[in-house]
Order: sequence, then structure tokens, then C-alpha cells
Amino acid sequence: MNKPLAGAVLGLLLAGTATVPAAASAPAPHDRAVAAPAVAVNFAGTVALSNCSGSVVRMPNSQAGDPALVLSNGHCLETGFPAAGEVVKDQPSSRSFSLLNSAGSKVATLRASKVSYATMTDTDISVYQLTKTYAQIQSQYGISALTLNDTRPAQGSGIKVVSGYWKRIYSCNVDGFAYRLKEGEWTWKDSVRYTPACNTIGGTSGSPVVDTTTGKVVAVNNTGNEDGGRCTDNNPCEVDANGNVTVRRGINYAQETYIIVPCVGPGSTIDLNRPGCTLPKP
Repeated sequence: MNKPLAGAVLGLLLAGTATVPAAASAPAPHDRAVAAPAVAVNFAGTVALSNCSGSVVRMPNSQAGDPALVLSNGHCLETGFPAAGEVVKDQPSSRSFSLLNSAGSKVATLRASKVSYATMTDTDISVYQLTKTYAQIQSQYGISALTLNDTRPAQGSGIKVVSGYWKRIYSCNVDGFAYRLKEGEWTWKDSVRYTPACNTIGGTSGSPVVDTTTGKVVAVNNTGNEDGGRCTDNNPCEVDANGNVTVRRGINYAQETYIIVPCVGPGSTIDLNRPGCTLPKP
């Protein structure tokens, strides 16, 4: 995983760097041919957790009066990593989130009322319900939620990984997809693989992955192979449909988010029995 961090000092130790990076790395040569982004991607609507990144998100059909949702990783839960096969549903939480504006400055502290859903099985997501509605966040702080795309991301598309924890934006492309991505005891399905320019680090876990053409969230950043290890913690491997294993040292990954959309009903309620919902059930 792009490890959750206990603080900035620990983050530096885990990332293996001497200084906090101030800006995204220059794109790799094969990333430069992509057309200029059609929309501006910035920090507005992203959040910083105590140990991870995240974002305030809405579904395409969300209403202004619905309770707002925050998206991050399952492995960013304050209660620790869910075990393989474990699903957390409607668990009370009062976790706080630092809401950022377009420049990356904190404009508010948002608070959760519950963990609506979290798992590290098939995917690596956590969805918190907040005590404020989308309309309240918009009127009080001038910040709109990011919209989850309801379709699968396309190979080759331009993306930006926006980390509220580090206040850093990575730019690259969708290189392809891993049929299965295995890391330690966890296995994830149809994971997004980045081109090398998105060299995400600890603390970027939970960052929204934004399509640069639509401005919509297509995935949530979650892991990368750090040392070239084979299917071990912090060293995920790709497994194809025939069971063949591929290790890509230094390459990072995200989990698709279009699968969340069918599971969210009126009032931001996550209903795993809704038509088209394929998220794992408890």
C-alpha cells in the first residue's frame, strides 16, 4: 500500500526521502504526447486525513441536500486494515477531515457521522458519511464535491492523482489494468496501473484519480510495488486470468470507483442490494 502515515516525520521515513516533494515529477517521455487537459484539476474538494488523502465525492445523481461523502482507502480506516474478506458497513465514526480549496489551503474541518462502507476485498475503499450536506459545504466554504464517473476508465487516458495529505498533484496516464492485483493477504480486481510518472508515495493513499478530460473521479490511489518483491506487503504483483504473475517494481496502482455508483441510493445511503451493485457484502 501507499502507506498511511502517522505524521509528516514518519511519512519521510516511510517514503525514504530527505525532504517533502513540493511538486509533481516531470512526465516520463511517453507521457508527454498526451493532449493538454480539457479541465483544470486542482485541490478543491480534496481532504487530508490524519494518515492519508481523500476527497469529498458525489454520485452523478446526488442531490444538494444529501449528506456529503468522503472517499479514501479501506486501509486508511482509523480502526486499522480490514482483513481479507471483511466488510465494514454503517460503523459510527467521528473522524475529522481537513477540507482544501483549489490552492491546497485548509478552509474547514469536516466531520464524519459514520463509515458507510469499507473493505480491502476486491477493492480498497472507504466511504465516510459526513455531518454536513453537499449544499452546506458549498454555501459555507464555496467548495463543490468531485463527481464519480459511472463508467470504467479508458486505457491511455490522462489522469491526475491529487494528494490532500502532501498537497501534491501527480500527472500521468492509465497504462493498463491488472486482472488481479495481489498484495499480502489481499486481492483486488481490475486495478488501474499508472504510467511511471505517477510515482506516488506514503500518504497519497486515498487520493482521487481524476480524468483530465472530464474532471471526474475514475479511481482511488492505493498502492505500488516499492522493492520488486513478489505479492508481499508494499510489493503488489499482477496476476492474469491464467495465473501468470508479473512484478513491476516502482509502478503504482489505483482502484476503480465506477463500481461504487450503483450502490449509492437516495440520501447517500449505500445499499448493497441495489441493481448493478457488485461491492462485496458483509
